[in-house]
Amino acid sequence: MPGCFKKTLFALASLTSFVSFILIVVAMGTPKWITGRILCKTGVDLVNATDPELVKFIGEIYYGLFRGGKIRQCGLGGRRSKFAIFPHMVKKLNTGLHLMIIMFLCVAICFSLVSLGFCILNAIKVPYRAIKGPAGVCLWNFLAGGFVGLAVTSFMAAVKFHHLTERIANFRENVFQFVVLEEHFEDCFWVCVASATAHAVNLLLMAMSGIRFPEIKTKTEEVTVTAEDIMY
Repeated sequence: MPGCFKKTLFALASLTSFVSFILIVVAMGTPKWITGRILCKTGVDLVNATDPELVKFIGEIYYGLFRGGKIRQCGLGGRRSKFAIFPHMVKKLNTGLHLMIIMFLCVAICFSLVSLGFCILNAIKVPYRAIKGPAGVCLWNFLAGGFVGLAVTSFMAAVKFHHLTERIANFRENVFQFVVLEEHFEDCFWVCVASATAHAVNLLLMAMSGIRFPEIKTKTEEVTVTAEDIMY
């Protein structure tokens, strides 16, 4: 019974590691980490627009780690455009921080795959101690979840403290200046948070695998030997 219980936990941990890997890959390739509304400040100042007219100058923007798009509203109707973060726009952003976010997620992908491999190994074989046992799986999941957490924290810092949305909105805008009215994190950002949560679940599963169940021993009946048994 304990062996089946541990194999089941390692199988669940394998599935969770695979789901975490998929979530990170999907999040990195999706262009909607942030969505927001941008105001064309230059257009508003030119026509001295009042509150009812501001709607004509409020556009939209969305972006991820590699690409995005925006709708410019400068009083003459909306103009849609798409952009890529690499190779030119990243030079106008906080380049080091943006590259660190991508690097953290790539490292998290690697550790998620390592965790997946060792979970499968422990599920089908008697686990080695140290790196290949439950303690090792905990190590890989802790590292993977930690790097995802670093990536998420760094992205939040870039948005809140380094004005990432405003920099992207004003990239190559020589005439108009845009101001960010509101911005919020989209589902793809929370997918990364869910990936870190999946690794936390794996840590809980590994802790449960250390539970030792009492072994069920069958009671042996004592055999009494009589004199008649010896004679015959």
